[in-house]
Amino acid sequence: MNKDLLIGAATAAHQVEGNNIHSDFWVMENLKHSDFAEPSGLAVDHYNRYEEDIKLLADAGCSAYRFSIEWARIEPEEGRYDYREIEHYRKVLRCCRENGITPIVTLHHFSSPAWLIRKGGWTNECTVDSFAKYARYVAMQLGDELEYVCTINEANMGFQLQKVMDDMKKASQREGSVQVGVQLDMKKILLSMLEQGVAFRCNPLKIGAFLRPRSSEQEKIVMRSHQAAKQVLKSAAPQVKVGLTLSLFDYQPVDGGEAVAAQLWQEDFGQYLPYIQDDDFLGVQNYSRKIVDAKGAREPAKDAPLTQMGYEDYPQSIGHVLRKVAKEFPGELIVTENGIATDNDARRCDFIREAFAGVMAAREAGVPVKGYLYWSLLDNFEWQAGFGKTFGLIAVDRTTQTRYPKVSLKVLGSLNAKEGENKDEYNQL
Repeated sequence: MNKDLLIGAATAAHQVEGNNIHSDFWVMENLKHSDFAEPSGLAVDHYNRYEEDIKLLADAGCSAYRFSIEWARIEPEEGRYDYREIEHYRKVLRCCRENGITPIVTLHHFSSPAWLIRKGGWTNECTVDSFAKYARYVAMQLGDELEYVCTINEANMGFQLQKVMDDMKKASQREGSVQVGVQLDMKKILLSMLEQGVAFRCNPLKIGAFLRPRSSEQEKIVMRSHQAAKQVLKSAAPQVKVGLTLSLFDYQPVDGGEAVAAQLWQEDFGQYLPYIQDDDFLGVQNYSRKIVDAKGAREPAKDAPLTQMGYEDYPQSIGHVLRKVAKEFPGELIVTENGIATDNDARRCDFIREAFAGVMAAREAGVPVKGYLYWSLLDNFEWQAGFGKTFGLIAVDRTTQTRYPKVSLKVLGSLNAKEGENKDEYNQL
């Protein structure tokens, strides 16, 4: 039995809640020349339907739910906190407990208050203090309800995006270079940036939204924000385990690519390690591998199976990444995201089984894995790519907001019983 392993799924507030009107993403989605495929709108109305969604997760046999608290709801204007929104998230946390679900809370999952971006956002030193104040308020209000807190989701995403932009200057770039739904149409990006400059009242080349390219030096602002938030969380709620999450590829060197693979790993992981060494845990987020030769990362082979996101369908990568991280990071590891975008749920079922086998093999080899959270609980708004990418364990008819649980949700929940009395049922799913 795997009862001591947290098994469940993840979401992000802006992608599922709907009507996040005070956030930077809402501003960007609704511009005339938005580079988003479509606006988020009501999304999948998780804000009002969280009880139904959490119950579906629990009824399937899962034991954990990772979700984010939306900063733009808590602090819609700088210095003005909305207590009604704190009470909303208190209800979400208690709903988890009532259903036997361990909540894993993320304080920042890509979306920020629009006012923060007007001040310079994640490239401005003032964000360190602003984020700490927000974290302190959440900790003071909800500290007794919290157990695991991820301060920042994929804190290394800005530098990964910077590498993509650098590559685009050299050659055309296809989807699959980063583990997030972004569009790389430069004409759309430039038109949208001009309008964003007007909307945020700043230089369009210096818009500090989180999903923007950042230099290694600018990434230090993100990491100092994490450290400041961790300090106030620990002060207000000492029992809370605090960490962040990183987006990590499984770099596999071939044909003399060892040095390049090592450099890529240093850029994705090593440069952040000094800031997280004392964290209680690390959220590991992985979706695929990259084959690396002496010239750099190769495109997937022509016959390689691809996901809807454009990267290789390779579930074995999560087990490899966990083992590699554990060689350098001393704390617990939680797989906070791992999943597949596909319209074939039978393939999703197999992906979950194959990925989880790698997680368990790493755990049995001594890697301190505390949890496995599939991305995502619901088919949702995949940032600039819109609603067309389907990662979810639950399908949603967005005209009626009716939920349709997939077989893959049962497969995920059955992982706890794989070695127990329900083994035959698990094998039949």
